Amino acid sequence: MTVHNLLLEAATVIARRDAELLLAHTLRQPRIWLLAHPEAEVSEAEAALFLALTARRAAGEPVQYLTGTQEFFGLELRVTPAVLIPRPETEHLVEAALAWSQTQREALRFLDIGTGSGAIAIAIAVNLPGVEIFAADISSAALDVARENAVRLGVSERIRFVESDLLSALGSAELPFDAILSNPPYIPSSDAATMQREVVGHEPHTALFAGMDGLDIYRRLIPAAYAALRPGGLLALEIGFGQREALVELLDGWDNVRFVDDYAAIPRVALAEHP
Repeated sequence: MTVHNLLLEAATVIARRDAELLLAHTLRQPRIWLLAHPEAEVSEAEAALFLALTARRAAGEPVQYLTGTQEFFGLELRVTPAVLIPRPETEHLVEAALAWSQTQREALRFLDIGTGSGAIAIAIAVNLPGVEIFAADISSAALDVARENAVRLGVSERIRFVESDLLSALGSAELPFDAILSNPPYIPSSDAATMQREVVGHEPHTALFAGMDGLDIYRRLIPAAYAALRPGGLLALEIGFGQREALVELLDGWDNVRFVDDYAAIPRVALAEHP
């Protein structure tokens, strides 16, 4: 069977782009290769593997878990069902942290809370070679994925991974931090019934949901970050749709509270500085 015919068959049950990504993964070729070689023959074993992946995708399994990869901030990260799939919206948080760092002294210490795949910590490490970074997560399985990504991308020696519920496992020897970054769970648990099945059915709920109003982690994290930041230090949090005003209240007493919109003009990142 040819590349063209396989893609035609798969596109009857899944999106064409998803089919192309899965076939490129199966053949270990870049996606553009498929477009240039529609007549290429695919072995029976490869076709069977591709069609099995197609069936899993049709049943709702995310493409990223099927291929085991996701691009974030120009970096290819390994992802598994143990970690949240990094989203483009989170790149706004990294951009804001990098911009803030340019106004600071050279030696900086960052903490990424809820690191998951390590996306935020690794992106900071790659773009700020002089920064010392701690990356915390409550999940040991997520930390295994993050460590693997850090090794593969050459920044493992500059990131210390810590199994921790927020900052609970970090002692006075690690404090204070210059910046604390986090993409925490922020989806109201009441939204689960209306969410896409590929999200709620496959991504870790501990990385998605935070109580009935989605604010439970912020209520714990913001005061903990206040105690762990140096004066003038940055707190950068990804936030959900409609949560801007709640974050304004929760950040009462912080300096220079501001928000960064995503590409849909939705407030996506809350920034605040320790007085």
